[in-house]
Amino acid sequence: MSDLSTRYLGLELKNPLVPSASPLSRSLDMAKRLEDAGAAAIVMYSLFEEEISADEEAMDQLLHHQDIGHAEAVSYLPAHEVYKTHLENYLEHLSALKKALDIPVIASLNGTTAGGWIEHSKQLQEAGADALEINVYYLAADVGQSGEAVESRYVEILTGLKGHVSIPVTMKLSPQFSSVGHFIHRLEAAGADGVSLFNRFYLPDINLENLDVMPSLNLSTSAESRLAMRWIAILHGHVNLSLAATGGIHVAEDVIKLLLAGADITHVCSALLKHGPEHLTVMLEETQRWLEENEYESVQQLKGSVSLIHAEDPTAFERTNYMDVLNSWVPRS
Repeated sequence: MSDLSTRYLGLELKNPLVPSASPLSRSLDMAKRLEDAGAAAIVMYSLFEEEISADEEAMDQLLHHQDIGHAEAVSYLPAHEVYKTHLENYLEHLSALKKALDIPVIASLNGTTAGGWIEHSKQLQEAGADALEINVYYLAADVGQSGEAVESRYVEILTGLKGHVSIPVTMKLSPQFSSVGHFIHRLEAAGADGVSLFNRFYLPDINLENLDVMPSLNLSTSAESRLAMRWIAILHGHVNLSLAATGGIHVAEDVIKLLLAGADITHVCSALLKHGPEHLTVMLEETQRWLEENEYESVQQLKGSVSLIHAEDPTAFERTNYMDVLNSWVPRS
């Protein structure tokens, strides 16, 4: 039987399938089902910078009113001791996951500034997080902001975070950088232990009835995994940090292609939301079967064997692929 184990962020994992941040991790029962189905680790749902900031502002107002308010009015305010913040709830759930599961638990922080919320990362470490994933979900909508300034925002957040924790830190990135490889080298120099490629920006829609801009959620498709596949193939062998693939990983074929490109792990989300936790078992069994049929002894042997530095035609990951795709189109007669 082929060895499916892999190494990610310094963690030894039994296989390369890791459920990414999603509502599934909010339930202990669901998290246990993910582990039983074969998850090698789990990324918790995200704790948002805005939630922490709002809690701190609310607490300041609460304490302020208790200091200056009338005794009768104060009695209607919640007691400080019973007011639970998003951070406190997150820490409690993290501790509960660590007690219930035998696999690593990766906490997820989502923010856009290097504010004081980063200081709370130490509490996540103390609560048992095996690693931290930082999702800087930032859309550069200011036309006066340069690409270098956007990159510096990410580096500043990473540097601030690394000053508070000793556990591994990985950055979840969008593909919207002018030079992905150079930027990842910059993050590696700043202390990143890994990167997750790529984050999906959920795009708004316009309601034609009332002309309101409204949120729109569309689950990914397997075709989207090719973007991560290209860049992981380019990066493999040129960086020393861990490479995680995320976005569009639905079936075993997607997993295998990303491993061939050089991914250390593959994150799964939409497929689990659609099919349930037990879909992981199907993906693992089919990945195992493919490795054995193709005489691979391990994931380690497979990993990166079709990356840019090992591909028979390296240009297939670059501009040549663009021309070949366009020239391959045959119009209907």
